[in-house]
Amino acid sequence: MRWKKTITMVEAHAEGEVGRIVTSGVIDIPGQTMLEKMNYINEEDDSLRRFLVFEPRGYAQMSTNLIFEPTHQEADIGFLILQGDKAHAMSGSNSICLVTVLLETGKIEMLEPETIVTLDTPAGLVRAVASCKNGKCERVTLDMTPSYAEQLDTIIEVEGLGEVKVDIAFGGIFYALIDPIQFGLKILPENARQLVDIGNSIHRAVNSQLNIRHPELEDLKGISYTMFVGHDSDGVMKGATILPPGRIDRSPCGTGNSARLAVMEARGEAKVGQSFLARSIIDSEFKVEILEKKTIAGKSGIIPRVSGRGWIHGVHQIGVDPSDPFPLGYKVADCWGDAFDLLS
Repeated sequence: MRWKKTITMVEAHAEGEVGRIVTSGVIDIPGQTMLEKMNYINEEDDSLRRFLVFEPRGYAQMSTNLIFEPTHQEADIGFLILQGDKAHAMSGSNSICLVTVLLETGKIEMLEPETIVTLDTPAGLVRAVASCKNGKCERVTLDMTPSYAEQLDTIIEVEGLGEVKVDIAFGGIFYALIDPIQFGLKILPENARQLVDIGNSIHRAVNSQLNIRHPELEDLKGISYTMFVGHDSDGVMKGATILPPGRIDRSPCGTGNSARLAVMEARGEAKVGQSFLARSIIDSEFKVEILEKKTIAGKSGIIPRVSGRGWIHGVHQIGVDPSDPFPLGYKVADCWGDAFDLLS
């Protein structure tokens, strides 16, 4: 074996959503802050992302996370989330995978019954409290970045669908939240392909028709994902986040439910201290609540709290032979979805 690059990862999933953690082989990314590092990948050089994420070394239904020394003095570790379209500023499921891996592999000392890990992300600091017992990280509770409702009941014109009503909200990244009843659909596994196609069409329309930009973090602009939001027959919140170029988040989605809580609070449907269950399309669950009110550049918002479980399921080492014709990988629409125009 004559690899010219070798990277080792620990693989975990948070309530069904796979988040691989790179533990060796990546030294650093240029940038003085995590936001600058993210922008370097998205705007200057995304070869590492493609190498890690695309086939044959990656696959559509996963994220890959890079870890760094923190750039903020209050943080324990910095990280970036790499996905099929680009590097993203924050993810609840990936944060749960990260903390689980750090503690269970001993990269950060596990203290029982609780270990606190502060994450340095492009969207800000995230406080993670891990409930630990007998060497196992049983649950991770995240105090998320400030979230707020940007626009409520906004009508956009979507090709092939006509007028569609969406809410725009920030939960660490920007979302367009959509009630699937508009299309006669429920959030069920058998409807996944239809939800993805509709979500991608709305994604295109939102970013072409609306000017969305964070009031304090100006480099965070445009929606990252669409998310269908509804309820199960027992009243429990149900959601399905659509990730370009064409898949559904297997977890309930931490940033998506943070955005959803911000919208619910703005409408008077949720208040500080109130907690909810949030289910995914595969019926896995997060616990979510509004921790406190927060003002973001004059906008009324909240600090959400998201709690879920993670499990390590493998250790993975990848590399590239000098003669390999696909050093940066490839993607094919049968697995990845065909919304390649939504990729960076």
